[in-house]
Amino acid sequence: MRTLNSLFALALLAAPLHAFAQTASASSPPTAPAAPAPATEAKMTLDTPLEQIAADPSGKAVLDKDLPGLSAHPMWESFKGMSLKELQPMSNGKIPVERLTLVASDLAAIKK
Repeated sequence: MRTLNSLFALALLAAPLHAFAQTASASSPPTAPAAPAPATEAKMTLDTPLEQIAADPSGKAVLDKDLPGLSAHPMWESFKGMSLKELQPMSNGKIPVERLTLVASDLAAIKK
């Protein structure tokens, strides 16, 4: 999936700028850019990459409590970009569904 996203991003960067300019009608008046959305921090979930969870002190505390040793695992560098939902099926039963339920609950309880 990341490869596909990377290829899509490269394709966008490689596309000539005039291709994007053609979408705007020459007769339409220019519009002001939309106001940026209010900055809100997204909640961490089982779909959040592990490295993002571990980068947050509260998230790391949840990982250390609910999945002890995960962030110190010798293969951490290999799977830290994955979410727990992606990692769980590859864990050969070492991350049971009950554990994921606990992690999800503890992550949802983090106050931002």
